[in-house]
Amino acid sequence: MGRMAIVAGTGFDQLDELILEEELTGSTVWGTPAAPVQRGRLGGAPVLFLSRHGHQHQFAPHAVNYRANLQALKDAGASGILAVYTVGGIDAGLVPGSLVVPHDLVDYTWGRESSFSTEGNVIHVDMTEPFDAGLRRRLLAAGRELAGADEPPVVDGGVYACTQGPRLESPAEVDRLERDGCTVVGMTGMPEAALARELDLPIAAVALVVNPAAGRGGISLDAMAKVAAAGRERIIRILAAAVH
Repeated sequence: MGRMAIVAGTGFDQLDELILEEELTGSTVWGTPAAPVQRGRLGGAPVLFLSRHGHQHQFAPHAVNYRANLQALKDAGASGILAVYTVGGIDAGLVPGSLVVPHDLVDYTWGRESSFSTEGNVIHVDMTEPFDAGLRRRLLAAGRELAGADEPPVVDGGVYACTQGPRLESPAEVDRLERDGCTVVGMTGMPEAALARELDLPIAAVALVVNPAAGRGGISLDAMAKVAAAGRERIIRILAAAVH
């Protein structure tokens, strides 16, 4: 039986809450993943964990080997993926500290290796539902059940804009994203979601809003780091409940 995999980046370079059983090192046919796949238990449930940017956060969003990351999880026996993203809030109601479980996405990246297709083996996948409905329900149920009195609610649905990074966006770029219907903006959701679909791995995500997007309020990298650190414990609680 496969294990649910957790893929996370900023603020999750290490998952100290994981009771580690085994660390799987080595390469895939697509190269070496950003970090070894860790097999262990979170809240008593068997899981896999992969640090998207590496344990030293050494790979920028545009430089992550997403194909190797996803293949390593598939090879380790993943049955699905719960992804964690840190994002900027485009929608005015998404203040820092808000959690969003997106239902759709728009890909603005370029130059990334975005498919497992090879010559003679072209893979077409349906992206009508980029994020799996069943996994989304599990994240939403866990978030609502575990919500503290002073915590922002977990938002059901949103459109994730994936930009190239590693720089943040300009106000005019954010205006364009909003016109396109996007509600949050990050840098790592694609090609991760599409590659998961190509590997027949259902994926859903919880996105932590750490700053208002450019032109929507002041941006401070220090403040973003503090919001990410404060939201980490809440996300761990949600993940631990959702993987059961």
